[in-house]
Amino acid sequence: MEFHVRIAGQPDLGAIESQLFGIDPAALVDHDAASGLLRISTVAHPRELAEAIAASGCHVTAADIELQPSVCCGGCSG
Repeated sequence: MEFHVRIAGQPDLGAIESQLFGIDPAALVDHDAASGLLRISTVAHPRELAEAIAASGCHVTAADIELQPSVCCGGCSG
């Protein structure tokens, strides 16, 4: 699942990744400084995602986390 997370300032991506990797070793984290969004691809549920981000030292609420529509075409049968 892909999530967009609104976060203030410059987050520590390494800290967020290390927290997420305990839940999902294949998670991907990217920060768009222009929009202030974290883009996160993970199998973690929104609650787990919020907890992992909070454990990294960033404050987020459920309202800051937005699940994005799937772009999976099913072509790889995965």
